[in-house]
Amino acid sequence: MPSFEFHFDFGSPNAYFCHKVLPVLVKRTGVPCTYVPVLLGGVFKLTNNKSPMEQFQGIKNKNEYGRLEMERFIRKHDLTAYKRNPDFPVNTVQIMRGAVLAQRMDRLGDYVDAVYGHMWEAPKKMDDADVIAAALDQSGFDGAAMLAGIQDQSVKDELLANTNASVERGTFGSPTFYVGDEIFFGKDRLDEVEAEIERQK
Repeated sequence: MPSFEFHFDFGSPNAYFCHKVLPVLVKRTGVPCTYVPVLLGGVFKLTNNKSPMEQFQGIKNKNEYGRLEMERFIRKHDLTAYKRNPDFPVNTVQIMRGAVLAQRMDRLGDYVDAVYGHMWEAPKKMDDADVIAAALDQSGFDGAAMLAGIQDQSVKDELLANTNASVERGTFGSPTFYVGDEIFFGKDRLDEVEAEIERQK
């Protein structure tokens, strides 16, 4: 069975869309997906990349087309819960460290569902510690304990190590997928991801 990884950051709406449709792909292929938390800001710094919004600013029609493509994806997959976060872009360092901590607690799945919901369904300013704590409390976590836990140096180091290792493999943004050693970037590559999983079975 091939390895299948999703390198994600909560700050990317496209990564959120992928998270919402991945269960269908996993069910069809029978291959589980391993979520790997990375810090998108760190990825950008290491690769000299920028968000599409910054990268294409000033290019006539480019960002407008990006929004159109997003709307089509939402319609195709019936992702009606999505709402644009008014605080976007959000500094995700705290909530991504939280993902590392949740992974150690064997609760990464619950955490990812909850935080994506607070980012892109009932959008909140998820770089404000008080807002994060309240949101996590609401989602069945101990918000104060999670915020204390992410101050642990080993948690910070693990997120940094994940990010560095991901960039070394070829990552330059999120959502990025690896099927074995094959890399795929973007929500519009999910069909190719599925085909590669089937090829490697």
